[in-house]
Amino acid sequence: MVVLITGASHTGKTVLAQRLLEKLHIPYLSIDHLKMGLIRSGQTALTPEDDDRLTAYLWPIVREIIKTAIENRQNLIVEGCYVPFDWRKSFDERYLPSIRFLCLAMTEEYIDVHVDDITAHACDVEKRLDDSNCTGDRLKADNRAAIEGFSAAGEQITQIETDWERTAKIVLKSFERESE
Repeated sequence: MVVLITGASHTGKTVLAQRLLEKLHIPYLSIDHLKMGLIRSGQTALTPEDDDRLTAYLWPIVREIIKTAIENRQNLIVEGCYVPFDWRKSFDERYLPSIRFLCLAMTEEYIDVHVDDITAHACDVEKRLDDSNCTGDRLKADNRAAIEGFSAAGEQITQIETDWERTAKIVLKSFERESE
């Protein structure tokens, strides 16, 4: 099984992937690590700020990693925001049953109440060098775009409405039940 975790920035995708790794003992690939490896090694002239272009650049690589894991019957968690809304078009019926998709997004009300908590936890797993553009308005816009884009593509969204920890526990429980 491949678990594909995506959503807007700062929604806790990496923390959730880390917890899944610890609970299920499934390795995970951070698309951010892949991005930074390609940028730092000079394999691309793109920068971390080139979000839309990075999705187009990274997705073909990530897609083939996912296919390879499935073909080899290997479990893998793939986590990051560089997943296109129409990601399912990248796979045929041989692959799709082996992919569990999860999109995390925060409601605007949650952001209004928890913006300080969100920014305080931004570096819980990965250290962000510059997070100065993380504002309530930016978080709302990013989450709105993820909700609208993935919903329009027919995907279910796991919305964080009141309590991130509670939402994470529900998600983790669902994976525990599946693996029993």
